[in-house]
Amino acid sequence: MYWSHSPRTLTERLTATSAVDTRLRGIWLALARLAWAAMAGLALLLFVLGIPARYDHIRNLSGDDAIPTGWTPATIRAALAQLGLSTDFRAIYFVALAVLVAVGALAVAVALVWRKSDDWLALFVSVFLLTLGVWPTGVIPALVVSHPEWWLPNQIVSAFVLIGFLFFCLLFPDGRFTPRWTRLPALVWSLLLFVGVVSPLFTSPYVWLDQLLLAIGLITGVLAQIYRYRRVSDPVQRQQTKWIVVGVAGLVLTVLVFVGLLPMLVPALYQSTPLGVLFEMVAFGVGLFGAFLFLPLSVGIALLRYRLWDIDLVLSRTVVYGLLTVGVLALSALVVGALGALFQASGNGVIALLATGLVAALLYPVRTRLQHGVNRLIYGQRDEPLTVLARLGRRLEATLAPDVVFPQVVETVTQALKLPYTAILLREASEFSVVASSGQPPRDPVTLPIRYQGELLGQLQLAPRTPGEAFTTADLRLLDELARQAGVAAHAVELHTELQRARERLVIAREEERRRLRRDLHDGLGPQLASQTLTLSAASKLLRTDPAAAEELLAEALTHAQTAVSDIRRLVYGLRPPALDDLGLVGALADQAARYSASGLRVTITAPDEFPPLPAAVEVACYRIAQEALTNVARHAQARWATLTLAVDAPGATLTLEVEDDGCGLPTQVHVGVGLTSMRERAAELGGTCVVEAASGGGVRVYARLPLSS
Repeated sequence: MYWSHSPRTLTERLTATSAVDTRLRGIWLALARLAWAAMAGLALLLFVLGIPARYDHIRNLSGDDAIPTGWTPATIRAALAQLGLSTDFRAIYFVALAVLVAVGALAVAVALVWRKSDDWLALFVSVFLLTLGVWPTGVIPALVVSHPEWWLPNQIVSAFVLIGFLFFCLLFPDGRFTPRWTRLPALVWSLLLFVGVVSPLFTSPYVWLDQLLLAIGLITGVLAQIYRYRRVSDPVQRQQTKWIVVGVAGLVLTVLVFVGLLPMLVPALYQSTPLGVLFEMVAFGVGLFGAFLFLPLSVGIALLRYRLWDIDLVLSRTVVYGLLTVGVLALSALVVGALGALFQASGNGVIALLATGLVAALLYPVRTRLQHGVNRLIYGQRDEPLTVLARLGRRLEATLAPDVVFPQVVETVTQALKLPYTAILLREASEFSVVASSGQPPRDPVTLPIRYQGELLGQLQLAPRTPGEAFTTADLRLLDELARQAGVAAHAVELHTELQRARERLVIAREEERRRLRRDLHDGLGPQLASQTLTLSAASKLLRTDPAAAEELLAEALTHAQTAVSDIRRLVYGLRPPALDDLGLVGALADQAARYSASGLRVTITAPDEFPPLPAAVEVACYRIAQEALTNVARHAQARWATLTLAVDAPGATLTLEVEDDGCGLPTQVHVGVGLTSMRERAAELGGTCVVEAASGGGVRVYARLPLSS
């Protein structure tokens, strides 16, 4: 098994395939790096300076973002006390989450710059991700509240995040404005938004202009990415876009659940009770901050090393848990409402906990079925190898024609794993030729060997579900089994083909023999008998008038009759040696060996006393192979003696013939002539084998095995 993927990273492929060179040189590169350092340094400076202020706000429960809506400092302190916690712990906890998000975004930004420090697109995306990681954590706004003199830098960072989002959507992933006409509107929109953010222009009653600009930018960016995905992006860039979709979808879904749906469905979780405080710290805090962290991570994966990850697996889990979340929330609302109505205690935290546990127990089997359905939609039946193999087995059982077997295998693999391309190649000499395929072949297909008992018969070529995606362990396990089944099918087709060729050779040999007999009878024996008829007719006319002439004609007819008898014997001998019928196999071989004694070759025959009834074809093949072997010994071996051994394997299934001599042995380069080919073909016609090799004593050994039953 070998893999044919290019080892280049996605960013390198993007640079190689893009029509726009996003690399910078000279003064432009220095200016770009300086701008990157200025914006990244400003964002990090504001974040670091804002950490103490954010800690004080949360600890002292001061500020709108430190106290959830509807809560009071007293109720929060009371709930924390019941949980055995303090406001200091809560402050440290939320500040640590903010620092974790900022560090994650910083790590992605540094990785991008480290790998592509001369690429303006990488510089822009890295600083955008960095500001996106530090901006929504609440640390910088806390700094502005405590130190108003930092208001303008904060507005600059905020404006860069909003403007950067639009430009990110318009430029990602190749650095070109798509569609092209969006370049000028984007510049005008950015200028208006920047002026509105860093100046009091869009204050009340003109705040709606600011919101309108934000909505226009958001919609424009989303539509630009949709247009690019459907009309412009190649398969590699679409894979990048999937990661962005996962990051944005995760963030939007998290905000929708924790900010929109849960407060309406389970209001007890958002009250200033011990349960509400615990939910805020564990579920709300980790979920929301984790979603903000996952967005820069998904962008970093899309730009750097996405092909080491399984994007479709992430999509599968996202779909599953997204649907489950909606189901849990809906069912939770029903259960909470029912229990509240039953116990007249709506909003009670204990009831909410009981409802959540009940919902989890009820939805566990639903989760399993839903996960199975989504996996099957994305991966096919890779998690059901027995089902796939059983289906392939049933198709192969019902398929006997060689031209249908391989298309059935290709169709099964393609449907089972949802692959865009599958092909089977069979080996012919030193090359591989396609015998069945489905889909359009990719540039770099994945190739698996098709073997049977260690012998390479062909190849199974596959295309991943998306370009650049690597097959998972589950995929490879199923593909190995399918390749093994394909090897069995290929071997069966090869045997079927060899059988068909053997039948064709048999029919051809039969017809050639009939043609030879017809030619010999028509051209040889027929004219001889016709001439005898004329000769005898003439002799009968001359018998009374010219006895001497009639006697000469009768003598001539007698000669022709003797010649005809010889021709008939020759024809009969060509069909089957008469000695086999007169003397049997051993006697015929002994008679043949006696003819070589005059040349000084001593032949010894060893055979069992009694033979089982031998098929006529086996007798003829054995006789002809022995005859050819002894002829070769007499002509080429310069041997003094030869041994001929016959044996029947118990329980009488195979006749073995061995001819060995003490001659000069095989030459260095063996020329396969008509005789050696004839011996092997005679054995192969009966399903046996014939081997010509060097003997242990220095001569040549001919060993043939002939099955006695079909």
